[in-house]
Order: sequence, then C-alpha cells, then structure tokens
Amino acid sequence: MFNTSDPIADMLTRIRNGQMARYAKVEIPGSKMKLAVGKILEKYGYVKSTSWSDEGHQGTITVELAYDNDQVPHIRKIQRVSKPSRRVYVGVDDIPQVLNGLGIAIMSTSKGVITCREARAANVGGEVICTVY
Repeated sequence: MFNTSDPIADMLTRIRNGQMARYAKVEIPGSKMKLAVGKILEKYGYVKSTSWSDEGHQGTITVELAYDNDQVPHIRKIQRVSKPSRRVYVGVDDIPQVLNGLGIAIMSTSKGVITCREARAANVGGEVICTVY
C-alpha cells in the first residue's frame, strides 16, 4: 500500500487522471473529509455520484465521473489550495470567488465542509481546501 502525505491532493489527482483517461469511475481510499468533498462535487454536478463501501481497512470511496455528450469532463480544473506544508485560512471577507462565481471553492469551516457560497451565507471563514470549475 502506498502512503501519501496529502490524501486530499491524492483524491483530486485520481479524479483528474480518471477524467483524462475517460474512466467511468475511480476508487479512492476512504475518509470522512474526502467523502464530504465528493458529496459537494456531486451536489454541484461535477461528478455523477459518490458512494462509500466498507472494503479494506479504511473503506473505499467510489466516484462516478460526469461527462457531457461529447465526452468532455464536467470538471475543467480542480486544484488544491491549502496543503499540509502551507495551510490557507481566510476570513469571511476574504473568501475567494472562483471564476467570477461560475466555480466553487470547497472550505473546511466550523460548520463542516461547505462551499464558498454557503460559507458567505453562514458568515464563517475557514481553510480553503480546493477550487473547482
């Protein structure tokens, strides 16, 4: 088994590589944070579905990737912002607006893992995990 120092970046890379290879789904080692990120991507239509299975010692997350009719992935760019070596925290006034509101930033806040829009509405800041558009 391969040990990674940044599991969220590993998840995003698996999704990115799966889309470039035109896979229907990708499997990711499970965690609650990765499942929350996957559910947000599903909610906003960037992936078809995200499901949890208890296979292995930590579980597995299966992400079904979404494409349009011409097999173009719904995710144009997915990028990790906060890293283990450099955490990026923002207050409510500094929450990033991705692609003038067309994309989303996924954040970890005191209210849980939510998008930048939900964080502005709840008036909370937090750690910016990644941006998607």
